[in-house]
Amino acid sequence: MAVDDSSPQETAKSYPFRRSNKNQFIVWREFLWGAIAGAVGEGVMHPVDTIKTRLQSQAIFSGKNPGNSLQLLRAVWATDGLAGFYRGITPGLVGSLATGATYFGVIESTKKWMEESNPSLDGHWAHFISGAIGDTLGSFIYVPCEVMKQRMQVQGSKKYWTSVMVKEGSSAKHGMHVYGYYSGMFHAGCSIWKEQGLKGLYAGYWSTLARDVPFAGLMVTFYEAFKNMAQYGKQKLFRNSNLHMNSSFEGFLLGGLAGGLSAYLTTPLDVVKTRLQVQGTATRYNGWMDAFHRIWLAEGVKGMFRGGIPRIMWYIPASALTFMAVEFLREHHKVMSISIDKKETSLEEISSS
Repeated sequence: MAVDDSSPQETAKSYPFRRSNKNQFIVWREFLWGAIAGAVGEGVMHPVDTIKTRLQSQAIFSGKNPGNSLQLLRAVWATDGLAGFYRGITPGLVGSLATGATYFGVIESTKKWMEESNPSLDGHWAHFISGAIGDTLGSFIYVPCEVMKQRMQVQGSKKYWTSVMVKEGSSAKHGMHVYGYYSGMFHAGCSIWKEQGLKGLYAGYWSTLARDVPFAGLMVTFYEAFKNMAQYGKQKLFRNSNLHMNSSFEGFLLGGLAGGLSAYLTTPLDVVKTRLQVQGTATRYNGWMDAFHRIWLAEGVKGMFRGGIPRIMWYIPASALTFMAVEFLREHHKVMSISIDKKETSLEEISSS
């Protein structure tokens, strides 16, 4: 009988593709889960985002401050019905797919790489920077989709948009050239490209990064901090207890808290971004610093945090569902890793016997 005299080390070398393929599969699966979670969050919470966008941008077209969220909700329902709340849903879904995929697909690998290559940046700094990098990469697709989405949200139905332009006389009143009505995502993209070129599609790009990079970094940092606090609390309060919280449920609760808190703190940056992206070819604001300064002077703190409540209402459930999905994936990853490691160990023992 032939005897295999290869060493365990050689045997281990003969199976490197197993671990490599497994890791590649996990990475691609995080991209997939992130994309699905992002799209589901956008689809469910898009009506809330529509209210937020109209609240933040109405001062541009009407020249006066809008009412509260409830008043605007009633107005949208009265003029456009249910369809009015879902204007811009298609570019919203496309942008969320890209953002979710890059955010969670990049964040884990970036965080591990930073912790290994730069130990001094471990902990909260690694979480903050990896979250910021993941969100920045997604911005190249997200920003054009956001521009199209928000302009379509502001317009509502064709009848409503026409009536607003006639009633308010915005073009003459503010010296603005108001863009025409967009029938869909493709029409919006082509129209913006024709009128403003690449600059129009990436309107408010830097203001978007100024909002999203701090938001993404803060959300991951808060989430990891809340997890540490929860772990510390369990050790202190339930030291001798067998209490165990499901990781998916923990992700749901803590992810919602992290997302809501981060969203509210970055609301002023969101207001600036929205105003820049919906103003079209107008020159009401010359860049995000000018927008920030003029909104502060004209509307004060209330104007800077306009739409903050709908923004929180959007991000708490969206973040909760997203982190729940990610924690489920991580937990499943651990179980699969243990199973595969046991199989590889068994193969090595058999080969060396």
